[in-house]
Amino acid sequence: MKDPVIVSPDDPMVNSLDFKPYRNTISRRVIPFIPEDGQPQTMEVITPWGARLTARKGDLLVSELDKPDDIWPIDPRIFDETYLITAPGLCVKRAITMLVPLTDLTDGDEDRMVMVHTFEGPVTVRAGDFLLAKGVKGEIWPYPKEKAEEIMIPAS
Repeated sequence: MKDPVIVSPDDPMVNSLDFKPYRNTISRRVIPFIPEDGQPQTMEVITPWGARLTARKGDLLVSELDKPDDIWPIDPRIFDETYLITAPGLCVKRAITMLVPLTDLTDGDEDRMVMVHTFEGPVTVRAGDFLLAKGVKGEIWPYPKEKAEEIMIPAS
């Protein structure tokens, strides 16, 4: 088995990819991660796609409305720039997300594993099941292909 392709936000190959703009179409649940004094100030989160990420004090924990236990952390600065609170505990992503097939990094090999270095930690996924997403701060993360087909539309 081949070693995974490793990609980080500052990797020159990221800039060579043909990202396309997409807009998210759904509302999400959001709660701040604010542990009390004397409690652990970080929390390991297992995302809906199986990645292990670290939530830090002040991060926002986001989930789909129909799956409130499937959360992922977002840095508060990135949240402020990319999401809009629509009601207490609810938000929508207002920023455009740039997406490209992860297979563009594997020469079309859908079975090749790719390790993506996100702000919250490294995530290893199968290229054929994910897209590579790039955000407003140049941050990158694997985005489930199936989910993108359900909730993302091309931005004009």
